[in-house]
Amino acid sequence: MTRIKRGIIHLKKRRNILTKAKGFRWGRKNKVKLAKTAVRKAGTNAYRDRKNNKRAKRGLWQVKINAAARTQNISYSKLIDQLKKKGIILDRKILATLAEKYPTVFEKIVKA
Repeated sequence: MTRIKRGIIHLKKRRNILTKAKGFRWGRKNKVKLAKTAVRKAGTNAYRDRKNNKRAKRGLWQVKINAAARTQNISYSKLIDQLKKKGIILDRKILATLAEKYPTVFEKIVKA
């Protein structure tokens, strides 16, 4: 059997890892051994934090809706319950935007 040289594949893998590690500090941007672990950890953190970001935003929307609802003398939980019973299908992101930027529209939704 003839010998297979894998130089091109090796360089391609190396280049891919170093491209992903671009902007990292110290040796993690240009040393493959350090870059591999740094890129793997960065990917793990990015995946986890995408979930945490959604969680944090939903909490913020709830705070904004609650603050606006309190000005209308109703609690957050009672407002959400009323909206569900009346069949008004608005998600928390839209309700928070309405509460923050369009308080008159939000007031009409609460009264409905």
